[in-house]
Amino acid sequence: MPATAATAHDFSFVSIDGGVLRLADYKGKVVLLVNTASMCGFTRQYESLQRLWSDYKDRGLVVLGVPSDDFGGQELDTADQVKSFCTLNYGIDFPMADIEVVRGPNAHPYYKWVADVHGSLASPRWNFHKHVIDADGKLVDWFASTTSPKSNRLRHAIETALKKRPNQ
Repeated sequence: MPATAATAHDFSFVSIDGGVLRLADYKGKVVLLVNTASMCGFTRQYESLQRLWSDYKDRGLVVLGVPSDDFGGQELDTADQVKSFCTLNYGIDFPMADIEVVRGPNAHPYYKWVADVHGSLASPRWNFHKHVIDADGKLVDWFASTTSPKSNRLRHAIETALKKRPNQ
């Protein structure tokens, strides 16, 4: 974890396509960061996440998927398999990270920061846990796996964060 991590913008992920996904590159945008899995009972949420991305990307929302195999071994073995699965089955074209650890001592630094700064309730307890990160990189809300991307609560949190963006 960066020693001076103050916001989510201090972190980056390896992209599923190679290269780096720097959260700092999304300054001024709202990010919905979701840990995902390809073989989970919640996997159908990919469809609604893609819909959110389509509905809100022109208003400043970035949906960012972070595949993880931490819960029940429900992720495919490689990033290429995950990308193919998501593209073929759900038409996913929002940014995605490579497969990451999201809990425990080997968790990605972003998830360690979430646990340290925001507590265990903000940390994923299963696949498709959702974080809403505002334009300044602050984690402003989180939602359990059972919260559908179609839910009014989640959409309200996104819309509220979008309205608070500078020059909005």
